[in-house]
Amino acid sequence: MSTRVAGVGMGRGAVADGGAARRVLQVLGRTGDDRVAVVLRATLALVIFPHGAQKVLGWFGGPGYGAAMAHLTGEYGLPWAIAFLVVLIEFLAPLALAVGLQSRVAAVGIGAVMIGAALTQHLSNGFFMNWFGTQAGEGFEYHLLAVGLAFAVMVRGSGSLSLDRRMFRGGQD
Repeated sequence: MSTRVAGVGMGRGAVADGGAARRVLQVLGRTGDDRVAVVLRATLALVIFPHGAQKVLGWFGGPGYGAAMAHLTGEYGLPWAIAFLVVLIEFLAPLALAVGLQSRVAAVGIGAVMIGAALTQHLSNGFFMNWFGTQAGEGFEYHLLAVGLAFAVMVRGSGSLSLDRRMFRGGQD
């Protein structure tokens, strides 16, 4: 079954069907038997998940969802929708990475959050983390590492031991 969708440009229509969505998921999920990719995605998941769990569940000394949203929208001035996406990405993307499900999509989200955080909140504090409490805040070195890991996952995919590998057998061996 297909649905007629309004076209763009010269007034032509386009036909959209479930097969197109499936093909996109296959392209994004295609991955080889790559053990290094497993290490990359697991590392990224391990360093991002605690931040998401702080914001959503209040774990690891975090504020929980309500206070995190209030902080992001109030103190940082983010629009509600952007703050919600930040919280959602920091919580769900590491879970997707942990099981290797659409890891490229999860990595794009994490990379975007880290770039946004670095540029809006951490760049002015310099490169280094605030190891000795002498800076106004944390630098952007952590964000740079997370962006590098995210980029590597975007390029390599989920690798072996992943749901992507299991679901989309046409891997890049």
